[in-house]
Amino acid sequence: MVRHSYRLAAVALATSVVVGGVGLSAQGVGARPGRSAVAAGLGLRALDLTEAQREQVRQLTQQFREQTRPLVARVQTAQESRRQALDAIPFNEQQIRSAAQALAEAEADLAVQRGRFQSDVHALLTPEQQGRLQKMRADRDARIKQRMGRLQQRGQRGSRPQV
Repeated sequence: MVRHSYRLAAVALATSVVVGGVGLSAQGVGARPGRSAVAAGLGLRALDLTEAQREQVRQLTQQFREQTRPLVARVQTAQESRRQALDAIPFNEQQIRSAAQALAEAEADLAVQRGRFQSDVHALLTPEQQGRLQKMRADRDARIKQRMGRLQQRGQRGSRPQV
């Protein structure tokens, strides 16, 4: 039971990192007001973008939002379908598999768009900015790996009695 809850926590952490990438913010510009670029997954605020770069990122962000709006809706619909399939009585394996496959396809399409977007933003950066961004991402990945390790260690210490 404890092992399962730590797995869920790990999946939630990983999901938050991935989803955070959608909310790009470039020195105050982004899909999620109040979130810094570092929290959004790209770390553009720390790169000292020029005004021209910020404007280009704003344009790319707006295009990304418009292009992904239907994909996000598709993912949400597929998530709801999967939830309903899981909750259905009697159990229907084919329905669950079908709903899970539809969700996987929708998430894959969204991930491809996110990858294109990040690639387009990366192309706007100078080589020095690209290097700094790469280092920041490596640091972020190391912190995530460290947190995941701590979660796993807690799970291996033994389970707590259920109250």
